Amino acid sequence: MSTEELSLPEEKTGAANASKLAVAPHKLSVLEKVGYSLGDLAANLVFQTLVTYLAYFYTDIYGLKPEHASILILTVGLIAGFGFNPIIGALADRTYSRWGKFRPWILFTAIPLGVIALLAFSTPHFSYQGKVIYAVITYTLLLFFYAANNLPYSALSGVITGDMGERNSLSSYRFVAVMFAQFFVQVFMLAIIESAGHGDKSQGIEKVMTWLAIIGTVMLLITFLTTKERIVPKPEQKSSVKEDLADLFKNKPWIIMLVLTTLVFITLSMKGGSYVYYFNNYVDRASLTKFVSPIVHFLSNICLNVFGEDPVSAGFGLFNAGGIIFMIIGITLSKKFADKYGKRDVFGTCLFISTLFILAFILFPSTSVGLMFASQILHGFFYGLTIPLLWAMIADVADYSEWKNNRRATAIIFSAMMVGLKVGLSLGGAVLTWILGLYNYVPNSNVQSPEAIQGTKMLVSVYPAIPFLIGAGLLFFYSINKKMEVQIESDLKQKRRR
Repeated sequence: MSTEELSLPEEKTGAANASKLAVAPHKLSVLEKVGYSLGDLAANLVFQTLVTYLAYFYTDIYGLKPEHASILILTVGLIAGFGFNPIIGALADRTYSRWGKFRPWILFTAIPLGVIALLAFSTPHFSYQGKVIYAVITYTLLLFFYAANNLPYSALSGVITGDMGERNSLSSYRFVAVMFAQFFVQVFMLAIIESAGHGDKSQGIEKVMTWLAIIGTVMLLITFLTTKERIVPKPEQKSSVKEDLADLFKNKPWIIMLVLTTLVFITLSMKGGSYVYYFNNYVDRASLTKFVSPIVHFLSNICLNVFGEDPVSAGFGLFNAGGIIFMIIGITLSKKFADKYGKRDVFGTCLFISTLFILAFILFPSTSVGLMFASQILHGFFYGLTIPLLWAMIADVADYSEWKNNRRATAIIFSAMMVGLKVGLSLGGAVLTWILGLYNYVPNSNVQSPEAIQGTKMLVSVYPAIPFLIGAGLLFFYSINKKMEVQIESDLKQKRRR
């Protein structure tokens, strides 16, 4: 897709009107905030499925060997991260249409993203070599269309409003939607897959992904229809790709956020993808049954029997539910803390505390189900406080770049962060499957060696804690604190009035 294809007849607003649009104080309506957030709900029906089930799908449903799945996830992910995202970011920044720079990308990629998400989680009856080739092609296309949709979507948050308070609010709406998507995928999806496929997980995941593709496409179209771009760069702010890249590498906060984003998504991918193995192979089945049975019985009595009869899928779903519910509580409180103390300080403190509850899993015996659930809940709450802040901080980095260089390149800054996301996702997924192979995990086996069981325990505790701890340390070097946020916002408002 080229910028020429997206360059529809532009409305004749004029430079003066563009300047007015850029500075006019504007409180976003609830409709626009909700409409914008539906885009992330749609994208995360795909993304959370990748985080939670991609490794498990490739090894235990699709039938790839762990070492082949590891190479596939890493290679395709790195190509997508370093190849697709910078190109799409540069093109999106240079897209001119009557709908703006970023909204047309959401419109034109909505349907292709839904179709390829379904194909990527299908299980055609090919030879082993054919299945590897099919997986490479579909996963590559999925990451391409995800980048072409979600990168402009993320950049859109930087041009809907220049008010940092409204931006914090928009991020909170957005990430409540993310949590709803995560809640569905991590809490209900495994049980729904088993039910829809009548025990055949390959059939079940295809049926579930069909509905998710349809629902996600509709949500993305709603996002396009309900949002508006208001931050319009002045004509003299236009720059070349070379200038944009030079600005990036002189931007210390951007470099820190790139590394931080990569580290965060390494942990999320590794930890999120490990839980299904952890519950299947480490957690004591009798203790889990005893713990979850009263909860499942209560839910059944109020007509919420959504977990089925299998205690492992029920325990897995309820475990994730507790963490996500408290993540949502954390998200709702995030803006209040960020407005008072600044995004950087809240992010660093809460990321560190949340990591302690990840590390705690190394101490839990297989029978300590209650402690596992409590640690997951506390981790979820403190990590939830950080969730809206990551993308709001990246939008602040775009403001910082304009403040320093008098040029705004929102999409290429967000594209760099999407590189971090894709690289982190790919490294986390690849490390997960590589470590499983290193500990001699056997796919689809009811009995694993003590070595493999220890590996699943390490994958939800020590290994994912390391990137989070490094990320918390990096924020000591991030210069955009609360005082600088206020200064940047004030100075940019004055510049845009000229």
